[in-house]
Parts: sequence; C-alpha cells; structure tokens
Amino acid sequence: MKQLATINLKFANQNLLLTNQRALFWETQNALVLSDLHIGKSATFRKNGIPISQSVLIEDLQRLKILIDQFKAEKLIIVGDLFHAELNKDIDYFKDWLLQFDNLKLQLIIGNHDRLSETLYEDLNIDIFKPSLNLSPFTFVHDLYECEEDEFYISGHIHPGYVLKGKGKQFIKLPCYQVFDNHIVLPAFSKFTGLNTNKTDKKCTNIVFTEDAIFKI
Repeated sequence: MKQLATINLKFANQNLLLTNQRALFWETQNALVLSDLHIGKSATFRKNGIPISQSVLIEDLQRLKILIDQFKAEKLIIVGDLFHAELNKDIDYFKDWLLQFDNLKLQLIIGNHDRLSETLYEDLNIDIFKPSLNLSPFTFVHDLYECEEDEFYISGHIHPGYVLKGKGKQFIKLPCYQVFDNHIVLPAFSKFTGLNTNKTDKKCTNIVFTEDAIFKI
C-alpha cells in the first residue's frame, strides 16, 4: 500500500474518516466500512482460461490488513459483494488470511454476488444481514434504490468513478466516494473492478482519490 491519505467527513452527526485506500473508518463503532471485495473473481477468471494472477486478491487483502492495523479496527462492515458468486481457491486463501485476527468482527450485508451457502458464512464467523443492516444512525444496504428523507444510508454496488478532464482531450478516471445529503456510495475495495462513471450525479460531492491523495470535487 502506498501513502495513506484521509479526509474527515461529518455525516449524520458522526465522524467518518474517508481514506484513499477504498474504505472509511467510523470512529463511534471502531469499524472499517467497505464494499465490493469480490473475493473469488480472479479464480473465476482463471477457471475460464483467463490468466488473472491471485496476486490481485493478495494485494487487496494486504491493503486491508494494513488498514485494520492502522486504525486498530475491531469490526469490518462489508456493504455487499464480499465474494464473487462461487466457491474456489481464493476463498480458501481468505479463510486462512482471517486466522491472523483473534477478535475481529465481520458483518456482511448480502450483495448480488454473495451467493454462497449460509454454512460457509458460519464457518468464517461472518454475521450476515439481508437486505440491510441498521446501526444507528445508518442503514447499510448494498444497492440503494430509494431514500427516506429522514434516514442516512451507506451503500456500494456501483463502483463509482469520476472523470477528471485536462487540456484538449486529456482525461483520467479515478475512483471516488459519492456523498449526498443523506447517502454515501462507497468505492469498490478491490482494484480488480471497473469504474462506473455513468452514475455521476450533480447533486453529490465527489471525493476522489489517487494512490497518495484524496480530495473533494
């Protein structure tokens, strides 16, 4: 992991620390909040003859370990798509990776790709919630279809990105957090995902990040 950069956000009267490493830290719960790890995706590609190295997963989990240690997090709140549809060797690797944490609590809001058996989640000591998890003042849901005005939401799913335009026809796509009045959309935690720049909304603040910086647009 390169340099950790953060930006403070006061949201629903809570202190949130948004990082350039694709996760936010919720101080009140001492929790890292993230979405869309898609563990097993690289193995699925390999199974179908596409040579994607397992190093993709290893690097994602190394980055997560550093964040857990940095913030001394006691909990992971995973806002959907922890896994990518099927049981494979990547999930075995994740199971072994978890053994290094004695007291880390995992809470998973089921996403559209989380199709594994409930027995597996029990074996991994992951508490699952569907379709949402309510931890006051937030409702965590993988894909948010509509908001109640007096509620505050944190979601994932869309892998938000933002297009920064330069001179001429130059541009760069960067991952971002989308912050609305009562809703935050998280970036995908895994780097082995695309960026959806079609969901850019003028009503939100885009908090864009690079490997060593994070800033508001």
